[in-house]
Amino acid sequence: MRAVAFNEFGAAPAVAELPVPEPGPGEVLVQVRASSVNGFDLGVIGGYLKGVYEYEFPVVVGKDFAGVVSAVGDGVTSVAVGDDVFGVVMRPTLGQGGFAEYVAVGAEYGIARIPEGLDHARAGALGLAGTAALDAVDAVAPSAGETVLISGATGGVGAYAIQLAAARGATVIATARPGAEAEFVTGLGAAHAVDHTELVTRVRAIAPDGVHAALHFAGDGATVAGLLAQGGRFASTLHHTPDGLAEHDVKATAVMADPNPATLLRLATDVAAGRLRVPLAQSYRLAQATQAIADFQAGTLGKLGVTI
Repeated sequence: MRAVAFNEFGAAPAVAELPVPEPGPGEVLVQVRASSVNGFDLGVIGGYLKGVYEYEFPVVVGKDFAGVVSAVGDGVTSVAVGDDVFGVVMRPTLGQGGFAEYVAVGAEYGIARIPEGLDHARAGALGLAGTAALDAVDAVAPSAGETVLISGATGGVGAYAIQLAAARGATVIATARPGAEAEFVTGLGAAHAVDHTELVTRVRAIAPDGVHAALHFAGDGATVAGLLAQGGRFASTLHHTPDGLAEHDVKATAVMADPNPATLLRLATDVAAGRLRVPLAQSYRLAQATQAIADFQAGTLGKLGVTI
């Protein structure tokens, strides 16, 4: 099969021919139709996760996947051959990934059926970023009328979080530079777009007493947390812990995406029903995946997809 992989630390990923994996007990083999680039992939490629995960070379890039079940391992009853599925590759080691024609994944976690009305391309850009966004929004639990600051709003996680927070009736303040970025975040439901270079001044002008909740996906965590009102809620996918939690009665949550089947299905159902938009900015063929990774590193609005 074709896959985008690298053979050692420091090596650049490239398209290679690798054996088709076989599903073990409790696993399914998915013929991948689509995936997308995530920040996690950059950590894998750069070797930054050495010591956190075991690397089994050659390591195939890609955390997301969407496709069709082509085989099932022993004991699998939750899905069947021919089912359309999507999710997040949650293997205990780094080796297999979604930038490949096939991937073997667990049948009980990190996978869900694709509902009618959702195509593979959008499903392949939903799993990891959508789950991280939903978990972060759930952690701060905004109510209607509350103000939520989203730092790192133009990326995939931020783009989903804007929509999820706005759907709960929150007033969303999203970091975005003037122009295309500001149009992007307001088009997703943000009430205000603020330049990150003027973050404190701009946010204080909107919420003089501070925001009720803040989501930290990028930028300086201390600055973002400093804009919370007394008793505010803070969630960070970068695992920043604000100072003075007790003094300011701030609740902080470190978010690690939990792509359980219920969460994945909840997201997919919202997309299929038109309640949630997949911010797919551009799609690349598998042979162009290295360019997708480079473009992601350079900065983009929303998600970059890879079609297989």
